[in-house]
Amino acid sequence: MQVPRRFLPSLSLLAAFEAAARTGSVTAAAKELDLTQSAVSRQIKALEEQLGVELFHRERQTIRLTVGGDAYVREIRDALRKISTASLNLRANPHGGMLTLAILPTFGTRWLAPRLPRFLSTNPGITVNLVTRFSIFDFRLEPVDAAIHFGAAHWPGGELALLRDETVIPACSPQMRDEYRFGEAADIRKAPLLHLTTRPDAWERWMELNGVPSDAVHGMLFDQFATATQAAMVGLGVALLPEFLIEEELATGRLVAAIDLPMKSSESYYLAWPKDRETHPPLAAFRRWLLEECGR
Repeated sequence: MQVPRRFLPSLSLLAAFEAAARTGSVTAAAKELDLTQSAVSRQIKALEEQLGVELFHRERQTIRLTVGGDAYVREIRDALRKISTASLNLRANPHGGMLTLAILPTFGTRWLAPRLPRFLSTNPGITVNLVTRFSIFDFRLEPVDAAIHFGAAHWPGGELALLRDETVIPACSPQMRDEYRFGEAADIRKAPLLHLTTRPDAWERWMELNGVPSDAVHGMLFDQFATATQAAMVGLGVALLPEFLIEEELATGRLVAAIDLPMKSSESYYLAWPKDRETHPPLAAFRRWLLEECGR
């Protein structure tokens, strides 16, 4: 169904409105858009007339969003960002061979990025863009073709393909291992423990698995594996880290297992994508390659 023209204002009117709403000033908006103040005022007035809604309260030399204007600008800003991103992507790859992938930071930098050249070399017409996302999001609201997901096998409105399971180990510096001489699971409680905000109960689950009291487990908090890994390497404590993401540190001896008691995580890594992108050629090629790579 075709949308009536009155509900599709021109980009110039929307850009003037968004800039004025964001800056709180017609003068500042005019400077940003390289227009005159009167031109911006006329564009905003034209938008209000087209919509039949007042967007600003005008008080002397100041403007203030109406309740309706405030709600409208939030959606308009998101729409303008999507249009800008789509235009930038098209300019970067006019043939449409583009995949925008949301990644988890450590998985993306430590596991995926070193392997991407193999994918690109066998798919020379595809450009891969990487953006960071820490949690599940709505594919309808993000200009993203697929995402790397760690968690349960569930993504609202999305399809999933299992990539791999995960095993974590209590890792620390060689000096800390030698200092505490961990001989049994209970000895871990003598050392400072490092925690991830995304997995706040990991140490409790490890202790319960190994028959250790799990009450009052405290320690430093980190929001990413990368910083927790670095903290463990410099001797700040013991961290539960995915073994496959610290292979290099283990191989070089910068990290060691504090004690040989690994734990399989209850969640796994998946590739998630919106149902309507199932047959998008770059996504289909990447999905095939990624599943093969994870099966190596």
